[in-house]
Amino acid sequence: MALNFHQLHIFYTVAEKGSFSHAAGALHMTQPAVTMQVQSLEDYFGVKLFHRSTKKIELSEAGRALLPFAKNSIELIRDTDVAMSKFTMMIEGRLQLGASLTMGEYILPRLLGPFSKDYPNISVSMKVMNTAQILDEVLSHQLNFGLVEAPIHHPDVHTEPILSDELRLIVPSDHPLADAPVVTLEELLKYPFVLREQGSGTRRVMEEEFARCNMDCSSMKIVMELGSTGAIKSAVEAGLGISILSQSSVKHEVTLGLFKVKKIENIVFERSFYAIYLNSTLLPISAVSFMTFLRQEDLSRFL
Repeated sequence: MALNFHQLHIFYTVAEKGSFSHAAGALHMTQPAVTMQVQSLEDYFGVKLFHRSTKKIELSEAGRALLPFAKNSIELIRDTDVAMSKFTMMIEGRLQLGASLTMGEYILPRLLGPFSKDYPNISVSMKVMNTAQILDEVLSHQLNFGLVEAPIHHPDVHTEPILSDELRLIVPSDHPLADAPVVTLEELLKYPFVLREQGSGTRRVMEEEFARCNMDCSSMKIVMELGSTGAIKSAVEAGLGISILSQSSVKHEVTLGLFKVKKIENIVFERSFYAIYLNSTLLPISAVSFMTFLRQEDLSRFL
């Protein structure tokens, strides 16, 4: 019997999950199939890789020694896919991803045109949700990977920054603040706000920056919380309040003279967009090709 990567991947996933059943779910395999592959690997080396009990499993000394090599093999396969994807423009497949609202509604459509030109045989299926929802679907294996608006701190998730962005104060063109060169916090708090919902990356970035400046968000006059950037823009245009949004999401309205984009004194809402996927997941070649495209493209021109 020869050593194969598939068995190393299964072993690594069992070790990461601490459970044969959890590993089976992550790998979309049956538990007996996972157990059989680990046993085959143990037979190959002639040693036990796990100590099993009714309540838990633990790596044996041999298993602990094997773990970094298994991890390296997974990373090598990923690196190989990345290196070769640039030479496989004719690959076919379906790209399934989740994207946060700003990314999915305003930035990715501009990116997918050039990507489709390079990879005409890859079809794209995109779910647009907030950051918290995308993380849930990645963790539950409903999505291979996602593009989100805030860093993710989770032991099972790989997070990679791919694009920088800045949020700005958005006001109607006839608003009292429209002609102010810079808006102070004191002036800002006089007016009603229409904001994204809790759990969105945009809202989190705004709250974290205000907290850094010792401003309590409860002092804001929040009259509406809406679940999409499009709804917020309609509310701002209707005069229901002002907002804080990505500059890239209001290009059209600024060009038409509907909105003004303003700076807030001593506050900069800088953020990055991130690609996220499970550490134990090997991305399909369609997703690897898209990630390679994102890494190599000058994405700033799409903002």
